[in-house]
Amino acid sequence: MQQEILATVRPSSSRRWVGVGMLSTVGVLVIYVALTTPPEPIWLVFLLVVGVAAFWLAYRMWLATSDWIELTGTEIRTGSGLVIARVEDIESVDQGVFAFKPSNGFLLKTKESAEKSWAPGLWWRLGRRVGIGGLTTAAETKSMLQVLHPLLHPADKNA
Repeated sequence: MQQEILATVRPSSSRRWVGVGMLSTVGVLVIYVALTTPPEPIWLVFLLVVGVAAFWLAYRMWLATSDWIELTGTEIRTGSGLVIARVEDIESVDQGVFAFKPSNGFLLKTKESAEKSWAPGLWWRLGRRVGIGGLTTAAETKSMLQVLHPLLHPADKNA
């Protein structure tokens, strides 16, 4: 049985291109510096590792941001069906300025700890904390929070 999707957060295509482009540019520049002005061998290896890591991260971000996040009445999940958090498991939501959250996003604190997971530019999970946002638009994440609030606090509906 398919659940009704209440809100969706998709990465902005322009932010996706800029994010992946910047990481790729860092990779190109670091490898260029390593090969054109070779430093001591240990620094050469370090620069090459950083350059390759930037390309790997750009690739991971490109793949991750081809997906999206959906909110249903019972869970927050990716478009591919991976459950990020169950609504009944969410303890609190933090969207404050000083919260350790993704850009244009929000932070969830769950009751139970889960396996670490990360989709660069879209969401991450570290223990009981789940960050949603990154290359997403602030309007979509705010809209998702407005739909999520009544699900978390059903007593506030009548107030």
